[in-house]
Amino acid sequence: MLTQRSRYALRAMLFLATQKPGGPPVPMNRIAATANVPRKFLELILADLREAGFLHSHRGKAGGYCLSRPAYLISLGEVIRVIEGPLALVPCVSRTAYRPCTDCRDEAACAIRRAMARVRDETARILDGTSLADATAEELAAA
Repeated sequence: MLTQRSRYALRAMLFLATQKPGGPPVPMNRIAATANVPRKFLELILADLREAGFLHSHRGKAGGYCLSRPAYLISLGEVIRVIEGPLALVPCVSRTAYRPCTDCRDEAACAIRRAMARVRDETARILDGTSLADATAEELAAA
């Protein structure tokens, strides 16, 4: 299940994706209000996304945040991984944080592992194949 923190991160990034490329940075208060994210949580989330290289921050009176890459080059999967970690539901199928399950007797024959690997693959395919630009375009088309 997607945590509230990930939903906040996605809302903030989707809002920033709708801003004019090369435009002025967006103040944190405006992001918080428009994306409906508590400012205190947003500070931490934006710091994580900035450290991961998805955002640029600008200090000062005219400061704020902007995407560091075009919206079509940032996928929903990338944002979720920064906030949540691996997409896999069980550690034995994670591509980035593999760990054997402590209660599994035979990983090669494990039916749960096979099913969860398919879930991971399809989840990654959809989330990694959906950019911020794709998601905002779908929102606009649905409106």
